[in-house]
Amino acid sequence: MPEVIDALVALGQQDVELVDVVVTDGPEIGETGAQDWLLVGFDGDPAGDFLAAQSAGGWSDLSTGREEQFQVTIAAIASRGDGDVRTARVRAYEIGARVENWLRADPSIGLRSLEAAIETTALVQDQTNQGVQARLLLTVAGRAFT
Repeated sequence: MPEVIDALVALGQQDVELVDVVVTDGPEIGETGAQDWLLVGFDGDPAGDFLAAQSAGGWSDLSTGREEQFQVTIAAIASRGDGDVRTARVRAYEIGARVENWLRADPSIGLRSLEAAIETTALVQDQTNQGVQARLLLTVAGRAFT
């Protein structure tokens, strides 16, 4: 799991299409004033359970080969100071589409004997007196052979 999370964070930090997006490895401490975020290994809910990833393993052959199935939580977040939920939602999906592009271009995310894709998505929209926030939750799932 650490290698998968590291690879996803690196892809986000190197993506020139995400130049105005803060890419983090898990929850970020401190205020940056940024509106757009890509959180790898965190669902963006400060009141949540902070589950970053999960995996299950098993034997892949009669020797020492192992197969590990995994899921990593990623949140694409767009916040706006106004009440325009559509604009925030569209931006969250634009950010999330970058993750989809990485996985389509290289399902191994640069790691040996691994394949990954987006398995599920969920959209959370919140409206407060500070503005709107759209949070697109992505589950990157796959399997690796060791």
